[in-house]
Amino acid sequence: MQAKSRQFRESAKVALLDEDLRTAMSRAEGGFVDTRRAAVEELENFQEYREFARETKNHVLGHLDHYLCLFEKNATASGGRVHWAANGEDVNRIVLDICNRPGIGKITKGKSMVSEESGLNAALESGGHQVVETDLGEYIIQLAQETPSHIIAPAVHKTKQAVTDLFEEFHNEAGYPKVVEHGDIVNQARQVLRDHFCTADVGITGGNFLVAETGSVAIITNEGNGDLTATLPDIHIVVTSIEKVIPDLQSLGGFLRLLGRSATGQVMSVYTTLFNGPRRAGDLDGPTEFHVVLVDNGRSGVLGTRHQDILRCIKCGACMNHCPVYTSVGGHAYGWVYPGPMGSVVTPLLIGRKNAPDLPYACTLNGRCKTVCPVMIPLPELLREHRNNLVEMGETGIVHRLGMWAWYRVARRPALYRLATRLYVLKLNLIARLGSPFRRGSFRSIPFAGGWTRTRDFPVPQATTFQAQWRKRGRRGRS
Repeated sequence: MQAKSRQFRESAKVALLDEDLRTAMSRAEGGFVDTRRAAVEELENFQEYREFARETKNHVLGHLDHYLCLFEKNATASGGRVHWAANGEDVNRIVLDICNRPGIGKITKGKSMVSEESGLNAALESGGHQVVETDLGEYIIQLAQETPSHIIAPAVHKTKQAVTDLFEEFHNEAGYPKVVEHGDIVNQARQVLRDHFCTADVGITGGNFLVAETGSVAIITNEGNGDLTATLPDIHIVVTSIEKVIPDLQSLGGFLRLLGRSATGQVMSVYTTLFNGPRRAGDLDGPTEFHVVLVDNGRSGVLGTRHQDILRCIKCGACMNHCPVYTSVGGHAYGWVYPGPMGSVVTPLLIGRKNAPDLPYACTLNGRCKTVCPVMIPLPELLREHRNNLVEMGETGIVHRLGMWAWYRVARRPALYRLATRLYVLKLNLIARLGSPFRRGSFRSIPFAGGWTRTRDFPVPQATTFQAQWRKRGRRGRS
């Protein structure tokens, strides 16, 4: 997938003016946040599971070579074949080598964010194959010729009307009627996809977890499309990344308690399936070939760095559901595969900080993402580290550097800081009395805060600073 993360500022400005996007994102935000809160409160020892997941992931990342080799050994013993992909080009080459055989034409796909990194769909289509996304959200954006805007709900940015229009455009020629209600939309997608499931030659899925102990791939969905994609075609290909490996089935149980609650507010997702190789003698169904493509694509370079914690991510989407920036501009503004706070951390690591210089600043540092992360990734700290790196690389503008230099000089001298803030507050109150940019208790614009006042008014502050009020209150308390 071509990265457009350098255009984040411009894309965000466009997104903020999109009324349909605002409507879709506001509905999704409330649903994700409320259901997660209820599901988490229901599990009394949720925090203990978070700590378990953090420690388990840290252990695996410290011994990643061991667990990957153990997974390969056990997956191979079950009749599967493991392929190693250093980058996106390797992913496409490996999958095309498997699919470029006589008689292979149609390919069904479950949701695989890693395949988005390599642009696998475009590579397969260039090779003459028909590719059909089977996750409902992925199917919708495939019709719209768009990319996912969320890692678990790819079409979260679409309104019901937009989906109705898409289905009318693409399904009417096949004799399907116009559908406008949610249930009818889902049923029509089910009918259309059923034929693809039954006639596909190859099924490609992602993998939520790789169990080293058994060589199993865990696929977790709410629609069952992953199971149909994996079991009906003769060939099943899993495309997933190296950090998905966990030690054993007992560990898997702990992660499952976190994933559903954090992602969609469910105790567990509807379908949780373990795949252990191809069909065996006596099996009634299943593929005759089972391939697992393990993708690095820059992840091994993150090991041992100050950003290694991001490799604990289990792709639940909780951080973006609670992020005020993501819920305002949507996923496409981020310009690559992964949006939201986790995307702002991982994208510069995988495509280069110079190609995503604005993403670390797409954050208010409010800390909600850290609070809700099921594996306790310190996302705000990792974003600040990116900002430090960008400054050291000289990737920030001269105005930004001068501003931060001035702030540093003032903030490290308490007396000067108090004087500067007092003078600024007095200046704002003087401007308010004069009435020039002042309106109904707020400013339309103020000096040094153009980024804020371009989209909102700034309340007129009190005549004294917070520090002065605090000191005054303290003296009262001691008297």
